[in-house]
Amino acid sequence: MDFGERYRVIESRDARFDGRFVTAVRSTGIYCRPSCPARTPKAANVTFYPTSAAAHLAGFRACKRCLPEATPGSPEWNLREDAAARAMRLIADGVVEREGVDGLSRLLGYSTRQLNRILVAELGAGPIALARAQRAQNARALITGTTMPMADVAFAAGFSSIRQFNDTVSEVFGLTPSALRARSSAGRNAVSEAAGSIRLLLPYRAPLDVDGLFGWFTPRAVPGMELSSARRYARTVRLPKGAAFVDLSAPERVTGRPRIDALVRFENLGDLPALLGRVRRLLDLDADPAAVDDVLARDARLRSAVERVPGIRVPGALDAGEMLMRALLGQQVTVSSARTQLTRLVEALGEQVSAAIAPLGDTGTAWRLFPRPQAIAEHAHEVLRGPAARTDTVRRVAAALADGSLAIGLADTRDDVTERLTAIRGIGPWTADYVVLRALSHPDVFVRSDVAIRAGARALGFADTDRGLGADAAAFAPWRSYFSLHLWRAAADAPPRRPAPPRRKDIE
Repeated sequence: MDFGERYRVIESRDARFDGRFVTAVRSTGIYCRPSCPARTPKAANVTFYPTSAAAHLAGFRACKRCLPEATPGSPEWNLREDAAARAMRLIADGVVEREGVDGLSRLLGYSTRQLNRILVAELGAGPIALARAQRAQNARALITGTTMPMADVAFAAGFSSIRQFNDTVSEVFGLTPSALRARSSAGRNAVSEAAGSIRLLLPYRAPLDVDGLFGWFTPRAVPGMELSSARRYARTVRLPKGAAFVDLSAPERVTGRPRIDALVRFENLGDLPALLGRVRRLLDLDADPAAVDDVLARDARLRSAVERVPGIRVPGALDAGEMLMRALLGQQVTVSSARTQLTRLVEALGEQVSAAIAPLGDTGTAWRLFPRPQAIAEHAHEVLRGPAARTDTVRRVAAALADGSLAIGLADTRDDVTERLTAIRGIGPWTADYVVLRALSHPDVFVRSDVAIRAGARALGFADTDRGLGADAAAFAPWRSYFSLHLWRAAADAPPRRPAPPRRKDIE
């Protein structure tokens, strides 16, 4: 977008662009989200920045009225696969806090100097400033939405000291942490959480297909590890510094900006940045549904489906290795059969979580984590049922994940992951596409070899041949993952096909 296009956005206060860029006003020294309700500044006083970190570096502070840090993230970071986009995904995951800028550079395959040059050119700020802005955003969410002690907020947000926390919050928001909490209506009305629990509000761009998103997890939920219902999804998860239990829910009625509620219990509060990024990808909360639906609805065959289900989302994954295991066990079987096999794995090999993070009041469930790759490699043949070739593939892939010879992460591109997976005996295009779609939250994957997608395509009147369906899907780039979701939905809603009468030679 050029200056004129962005200025028209802030004149119209279009909330769809919140998180895509910030508006800095030289006459006031503040920066705002595009939808800020304040009077539109004169164009001569405006500078647009791609990130809040760039605005911080230029000497601007966040608007106290529109709170630009409380916006969904930019959908660009999932859509793009260049170094800047992959760096932003890793920074949101807390890599800089865990491994430093050297670790971030190593994961991306650049020198620290090269990476800094790329990010400054693309985003107006280097990795240290971008990570600092991410910490400030996490801190604001905890300050205004919880009753946590400030020392705990500082640690959970990723700061290395109380002084650094105080200085950053004061500089970015123009208020001390205590003043920011006192000024916030959310902070004043925050409900005290039970010991060890953190309640967070996760913003998103409306509309959101709540029923479809949470409904996706329900038939796939593994007992003892996951719990899913109409507007809720809860589960255990292994994070870099320990385990956690996250309980996500969509309120029936929301006052103010749309949000998902999250209640989290951590073994280590330092895992908060990683969990936040992963949950946002799990629920595809940084998507731009207006842009997606606009492209999909241009095709008359899909228009009614888009109108009926606006804001469809791509369900992601909290752990790429787990997603790969689930995909392998889901090859050429029903969802129910795959869930049965996964349940066996979790019951036999999953570590039981401590009482400190188990859901409050639930004393009858032995909550477990998804098994570690090493445990699957060593014992899957004792637990799994079905074809020996599939079990062998599961064991070999788990062993590769365990020893590090196979890795899937946010630093990877789609081509990286596809090449690694399809080079493994027993993994075909369907599994590679499915893992890319869900583990990387890639918006432009079309799983053309999926049986249900082919059924959904027939139900909506799309081509029934591999080549024809691929050509139809090309028109929906760069949002073919969302096209896939609509076809899956159409297949689930379509009446079952009646089998053709047997031919005489079949009877004989």
